[in-house]
Amino acid sequence: MKVLLSLFQAHVTRQGGFSLGEAQVFFKVRYWHQQYQNHRDPRRQLLSGGRMSGSRAEAEEKVGSRQRLQVNEYKENQNIAYVSLRPVQTTVLGKTAKVYLVPFSLSSYKPDQLKRSKSLLDKNSNNEVACKKCKKAEIKKTCRRILTPKMEATSSKAESTLQKSSLDVHAESNKWQYKSTSDTVILSADTESSQDGDSDEGTTPGMDDFSGLSPYEKKRLKNISENANFFASLQLSESAARLREMIKKRQPPESKRKKPKKKENETGCRRSMRLLKVDPSGVSLPATPTQPILVADENPLLPPGPLEMTSENRDDNSELFKGFLQTWAEVSKTRSKNTEKELSSIKSYKANLNGMIISEDTVYKVTKGPIFSMALHPSEIRTLVAAGARSGQVGLWDLTHQPKEDGVYIFQPHSQPVSCLYFSPANPAHLLSLSYDGTLRCGDFSRAVFEEVYRDERSSFSSFDFLAEDASTLIVGHWDGSMSLVDRRTPGTSCEKLINSSLSKIRTVHVHPVHRQYFITAGLRDIHIYDARCLNRSRIKPLISLTEHTKSIASAYFSPLTGNRVVTTCADCKLRIFDSSCISSKIPLLTTIRHNTITGRWLTRFQAVWDPKQEDCIIVGSMAQPRRVEIFHERGKWVHSFLGGECLASVCSINAMHPTRYILAGGNSSGRIHVFMN
Repeated sequence: MKVLLSLFQAHVTRQGGFSLGEAQVFFKVRYWHQQYQNHRDPRRQLLSGGRMSGSRAEAEEKVGSRQRLQVNEYKENQNIAYVSLRPVQTTVLGKTAKVYLVPFSLSSYKPDQLKRSKSLLDKNSNNEVACKKCKKAEIKKTCRRILTPKMEATSSKAESTLQKSSLDVHAESNKWQYKSTSDTVILSADTESSQDGDSDEGTTPGMDDFSGLSPYEKKRLKNISENANFFASLQLSESAARLREMIKKRQPPESKRKKPKKKENETGCRRSMRLLKVDPSGVSLPATPTQPILVADENPLLPPGPLEMTSENRDDNSELFKGFLQTWAEVSKTRSKNTEKELSSIKSYKANLNGMIISEDTVYKVTKGPIFSMALHPSEIRTLVAAGARSGQVGLWDLTHQPKEDGVYIFQPHSQPVSCLYFSPANPAHLLSLSYDGTLRCGDFSRAVFEEVYRDERSSFSSFDFLAEDASTLIVGHWDGSMSLVDRRTPGTSCEKLINSSLSKIRTVHVHPVHRQYFITAGLRDIHIYDARCLNRSRIKPLISLTEHTKSIASAYFSPLTGNRVVTTCADCKLRIFDSSCISSKIPLLTTIRHNTITGRWLTRFQAVWDPKQEDCIIVGSMAQPRRVEIFHERGKWVHSFLGGECLASVCSINAMHPTRYILAGGNSSGRIHVFMN
């Protein structure tokens, strides 16, 4: 312990002071050293506890007469790096001196700044106070001689902060003076003598006036004077002034780029006279007025009124075209008889289907774009097929004419996709076509003209059907969910009624073949059945709603002879067949057929249709490989698949069956027609 104390005292002497942390360590070491000495010599413990007698009391008086230093630990303000300590000698409890750590200012020291406890000050004699005042005056004078003006200003700021903290330290020491004996450390006389020996070695001439100061204060003043002399010898202020003058003198000159002078006789760059708008003689040309650029519409509407049948792939004045029109007019005069007949058995029906074949002579490209609708002429003499394309074309093909290229004629009655085609049941020489462009036309082959039946440029049509058997009245569905009632006997091209339905879209419209007041519409997700006798201009409510479909619906059709069945095509890969024999509040679902109906973006959507000869069988395209057209029974059983090998290498999305003969025509997305026949 003694070795540690001596080393610490030497360190304090070299540094010229110590911090609060170092002071705490020192006093704790000193405290434990004292405890150790008391443990070794019990007589020390008796003397310190106050139980003294005889010679031991006299020895204690001698020890107590020595000056002892008491330092109170301060832990709250740890930001102060070093504290200047000045011993204040007081007489406490029988010649026991307690020394308090008090910061003082060398530049402006006032003895009245620090407030000591009254109990301690009253015990001091007047002589001791007078001696302290003399010593303070001497310290103040000496320090003013040593400190430079800049150091005076710096020291005054630092010591004002130390004085504030010292007051807090002093107050804390008074509070805990009698509570804990561990906070008071008594320095022995041996330590003081060793400090005096060290201080004598470090004294310098001119410091004799500070004989009353402690050794570390003398060392601190010595360090301050040496630092002041060292900084004065450097002459930093004069060097800084010289540097400022040098910086001002050496300002870089502003670099101004000299612009080259233009020569008067120098020839300039050649420029285009056309860009300068000057003619070769040098005269300026007049400004040409700018004309607005008109952007041509991709699908311009055709003019209203009737359109002549002008073939796009043939010469109108040719004898071949005239013979074609005459053939269509003669064939249309022979009408098919609508006599009711019993359905043939499935066995005989399958046998007839097996006899239908396809060949290269029955495959040909009729339109330029994908086929959206198809119709077969009811003639039993000649095979005539009509197809409506996305480009607005209507193609006609006479399969009995050879070579087959000479039997194809293409017309342009519309400007947008043709979504529905029907031959008139009253006059087979009339072909009615409906388009997205908002027009419904009737092609009369006897007069070689396309008459306009209904026109509404503000709307887009999706489908239509005949309400009357003589084809005098029509029901037209719109893509916006509305419906139009058209009477062909009324002059003009307007509708009789425009009805708003509860559907957001209408894809197909089909009329009941027996009870023609009923018609069915396929919407986006629902299927509705309406009564034409209850059509009003306001929104009407359907008689029946079919809500079994979970995805988008493509089509819905009544069975062709009796109307007792309804077939629907949905994007959920299901074909549904309902029982419509009794149209009431609800019609039941009979059969659900799993069938792939996902055609994608570039193929026309599948539409399952009934065979007009066998109303219990439906015809639908297929995505299966090899490519085929399939027939199913209403109970869900597979009946037949039309395979064509190399002749049928594409998907036939739209299909139509001849009403009396075993002829099937299918159209694909490239405008090609495939025909299966006996």
